[in-house]
Amino acid sequence: MNCNRFVPVFNRRDLLRSSANGFGLLALAGLFGQEAEAAAKAVTAPAKPGAQPNPLAPRTPHFAPKAKRVIFLFMHGGPSQVDTFDPKPLLARDNGKPYPGEKPRVQFAQTGNLLKSPWEFKKYGQSGIEVSDLFPHVGSCVDDMCVIRSIHANNSAHGGALLQLHTGSDTFVRPSIGSWVTYGLGSENQNLPGFLTLCPTLGHGGVQNWSSAFLPADYQGTPIGNASVRSREASIKFIQNPETPRDLQQFQLDMLKRVNKRHLQPLGPDPQLEGRINSFELAFRMQAAAPELMDISGESAETLKLYGVDEEPTDHFARQCLLARRFAERGVRFIQCTHSYKWDQHGNLRADHGKNAKEVDKPIAGLLKDLKARGLLEDTLVWWGGEFGRTPTAQGNDGRDHNPHAFSMWLAGGGVKGGMTYGATDDYGYYAVENKVHMHDLHATILHLLGLNHEKLTYKYAGRDFRLTDVYGNVVKDILR
Repeated sequence: MNCNRFVPVFNRRDLLRSSANGFGLLALAGLFGQEAEAAAKAVTAPAKPGAQPNPLAPRTPHFAPKAKRVIFLFMHGGPSQVDTFDPKPLLARDNGKPYPGEKPRVQFAQTGNLLKSPWEFKKYGQSGIEVSDLFPHVGSCVDDMCVIRSIHANNSAHGGALLQLHTGSDTFVRPSIGSWVTYGLGSENQNLPGFLTLCPTLGHGGVQNWSSAFLPADYQGTPIGNASVRSREASIKFIQNPETPRDLQQFQLDMLKRVNKRHLQPLGPDPQLEGRINSFELAFRMQAAAPELMDISGESAETLKLYGVDEEPTDHFARQCLLARRFAERGVRFIQCTHSYKWDQHGNLRADHGKNAKEVDKPIAGLLKDLKARGLLEDTLVWWGGEFGRTPTAQGNDGRDHNPHAFSMWLAGGGVKGGMTYGATDDYGYYAVENKVHMHDLHATILHLLGLNHEKLTYKYAGRDFRLTDVYGNVVKDILR
């Protein structure tokens, strides 16, 4: 400061504008223009001349969809396939013996001999699919489920495995599947986000698991609470503003929008700033829509009992599942419920897997039955699973290690054949061996059910076209209706 005058400080954009005849800023504007053009390709034309396109407006899929939305029930930690949905009689017969095959070259930890399941398997429904004693309520719904027993992935550590499950990549920051779905299809409800995640984990990648990454910020997942908050107390941050009347809030938003638009004019497109502008306006509309949606007091006593609300140990996950149904009814495109972080049984398998299953079994079955009774299961895809499975060999005396080479997931509704199993593991459940389904294949199939071609749902970034499945993935057509 000199003689009451401030010496101007250049920021990076000022420097690009004023030096070298402004060619640096011209190049920057060109790069932003590429991203804006890519985003605009997925946005429907504005309703009025001169109006800004709505990034969350419903969009026409590539072909006729079977499903309109997804509910993902994420079991964080890695449920054991040989203790849940993949019965192995030889594992019980050879309990305590060495595994007769070769163990993976890279293992998360050392394991010993074969360990039989502490639970019995029972046939359920007309299809006769075998499910363990851990899931008697879910077992009663198997005729609506397709159990995939041959899922496999690449990473044996939680962080990388969660990222691959959610984003398709276990090494790079990429958009979440929920963001891709919302980018491709928009939202059916303009007063709610297209992608909601209930009580998400803050570890093992944290926000990257529901991030839009390089996609426009409009497609970022909106968290409701987090893993450290009981679902009874979970809420969308800053959803209420009792100190400021709505008309004054509207005035503030209009003024803020004018300032931001003025900032954009000389600089060119800025997807992050435009996404922030849109998020302010969506948040304003959500103040009226979201509180009513989060209030389950109007649900019948029969419905609350069906899910296990206000009961222990089911209340926490029951509320998530019930809210998921309410969000699905209101047109939210992608909803995730997380049971976190409980399924990582390196020891104490019998007690902890048993406790975990009791917390989620009744709520999950309640969700499936409620969706079906309301006619929503027909066009809602329910997806259940964890980031990997467990070894059939013992870690300690009562535990199992991580196993990305074979694990089970199931799909229900949304155009999937019910009452069937697909794929198989070896005699002990260590490796997927028949009709193998990689995580990329699963992602491609989910997008296909939503009417999206995974090879065409792309976004240009850093000089190349990116997609959820990268350069991989095949639709598993045998499980489709």
